[in-house]
Amino acid sequence: MDRQKTYDAGVSGDEGLRCARCGEPLVLSPVTFTYLGHAFPVELPACEACGLVFVPEELAKGRILHVERSLEDK
Repeated sequence: MDRQKTYDAGVSGDEGLRCARCGEPLVLSPVTFTYLGHAFPVELPACEACGLVFVPEELAKGRILHVERSLEDK
């Protein structure tokens, strides 16, 4: 069985982040970004209680923006 590649988001689980919605600590969890029909599995800090995911600004304005632009150019 083929394993789907998990992309490195450059985020560790030791930031001590807490959920803004329910206050629980965030833990690294598998999440999937979907854009223009492409899916990108990554591990990001997320709340186990409510599912809220933390996307760091550097990731959103850097690597994700680069991927979006690459896909839109195709």
